[in-house]
Amino acid sequence: MSNDLEVEQHSNVKAIYLTDDDLKIAGSLIYQAYRHDPVFKDIFQSETEGYEDRLRSAIREELNNFLRAEQPMIGLFEDDRLVAVACLNSSESAFGGGRYWHWKFKMLLTAGFVGTKQLLEKEQKILENVPAEHFHILSFIAVHPGEQGTGLGSLLLSAVESAMLEDKNSQGVAVFRTLDKYKQLFEGNGYRPLKEMEIGNIQGMLMFRDRVE
Repeated sequence: MSNDLEVEQHSNVKAIYLTDDDLKIAGSLIYQAYRHDPVFKDIFQSETEGYEDRLRSAIREELNNFLRAEQPMIGLFEDDRLVAVACLNSSESAFGGGRYWHWKFKMLLTAGFVGTKQLLEKEQKILENVPAEHFHILSFIAVHPGEQGTGLGSLLLSAVESAMLEDKNSQGVAVFRTLDKYKQLFEGNGYRPLKEMEIGNIQGMLMFRDRVE
């Protein structure tokens, strides 16, 4: 796949695939975006000491797993500054029992048995409830706090669609939305609600963006 992705014109912002050199900054953006996410607060036990360290470690391991599995990690750069990140997994990649053993081991150390089970349960429920055989899952989407409300979210989803279209077998993109404030963003970019789901103690909406050539 090419390094650059097609997105709508937006000042001096461009979308490219991330490399290992970008993972530290990408992890920081994702941490800021997900530290208050209900699913991650539940999985990593936000009420107990060390929550932030556990979440940072889990995000770092997930990004390393994306890199190992050669799954799309997309960054929006304003000049040389990374301002937004999205990470995709294909439904054929290392889900459920197919995950790398070292991922399981590290997640057990980070999230514990119950937390690791919930992470895998989330992926399995998505696989079971998306009406497509081959598709992508939007695992992370994050915009720099100082750049929110500037249209970068829609620009990032445009880049996500471009990445999905590069896979001729993919039928679309799924996302599990837990916060109502993101409903308009996803619906405004062609994602339709599929089913309300519960992961652990948290409810959310599974949404899907069908492939449109």
